[in-house]
Amino acid sequence: MAGDPGRTVIASADVVVVGSGAFGASVAYHLARRGARVAVLERSGLASQTSPRAAGLSSQVRATPALTRLAQRAVVKLAAFTDETGQPLRFTQSGALKIARTERDAEQLSREVARGDAAGVEIDFVSVAEARRRLPILGERGILAVTWSPTDCNVEPSELPIGYCRAAEKLGAVLLPHTPATGFDIGRRSVEGVRTPRGTIGTRAVVDAAGAWARLVAGGLGAALPVVPTRHQLLITEPIPGVGPEFPIARVIDANVYVRHERGGLMLGGYEPDPVQLDAATLPPSFDVAELPLDIEVLWRLARSVSEQFPIFQDPTIRVAEHRGGLPTLTMDDRYLAGPLLGVAGAWVMSGCCVGGLSVSPALGEAMAEWILDGAPALDLSEISTARFAGYLPDEIELRERCRRAYATHYRTGGDVSTAS
Repeated sequence: MAGDPGRTVIASADVVVVGSGAFGASVAYHLARRGARVAVLERSGLASQTSPRAAGLSSQVRATPALTRLAQRAVVKLAAFTDETGQPLRFTQSGALKIARTERDAEQLSREVARGDAAGVEIDFVSVAEARRRLPILGERGILAVTWSPTDCNVEPSELPIGYCRAAEKLGAVLLPHTPATGFDIGRRSVEGVRTPRGTIGTRAVVDAAGAWARLVAGGLGAALPVVPTRHQLLITEPIPGVGPEFPIARVIDANVYVRHERGGLMLGGYEPDPVQLDAATLPPSFDVAELPLDIEVLWRLARSVSEQFPIFQDPTIRVAEHRGGLPTLTMDDRYLAGPLLGVAGAWVMSGCCVGGLSVSPALGEAMAEWILDGAPALDLSEISTARFAGYLPDEIELRERCRRAYATHYRTGGDVSTAS
């Protein structure tokens, strides 16, 4: 692939994208597809940081109609990914079960079914017996209500961002791995260039899609970005007899735990109440997400919290094949953060993935490309725009606490309009 470390940096581009994860790779591809000259800068290897460590789950019924439409569009594009880009993507439309163990969460499910019906997402309540028919490892006890959404899907997360990178390159984008953005040239009216160790790329548009480093990049552009990199972990078991790709995704609302099939075994992940939060400014320049310290006991605690619904994880013969974690960025309201960086003409941001960025990235990258090139996206992104935080930037303690709370209640704040902050 082009973009080796010894390559001379290009002189100019219509748009420079900083970051080659799912957000950056998607917007780069969609920009290049529209004929824009695009350069992608990546401080590490292409598509190598948090995105390939994601769970790869979709959930279409979101807190509002606009967010639901964004998620619906993403599933359509995921299903068509290989036909559209020519790149491989393991795509499984397994459907999803969502489980309520409390009356409060059963009421949330009722609202989600109503929102799904209004948006045209196939979703309805099913009996526990029907849920167990679809997911035989599901226990009978402690479940008050379950919904079934047959069009939700899961993908192989490592294939999505690298696929978009390769497709963008075929359309003329220049990929520059191991090439960080070290600074920005900002003129009287707008961004004029991006500095790198191998020279400056002249440009009038920059997209900050730098993942855990997005706040640092935004600071270099003169903008404050209210996001906090937060560790998220999951495990994948060794193959288990009887477990197959037809098993749907399952989520337990109050426990913030998800389970799905993966490579003949089971994936388990979730949202702990007190996650590790990092500050990218304190990390060494050579830091790689592969070096992130992990704690598998967090996952076993989450497994014990759903022991009645998933007793299989209490089986002492279960073996872990993979334990991985990444650094998604959290926002105070558990929603994406996308749009123009306030006060810096020509600067854009795609951040606040809130652990669900990879699955929505095809639609968000498409919409951001429209916004940059056409002045407005076809989809309504106002609810995730940077404008919602205009004039309000809490101190660091409050920012971290609000982001922690958003993470710890993800299946409520992210899934129900009545509880979203």
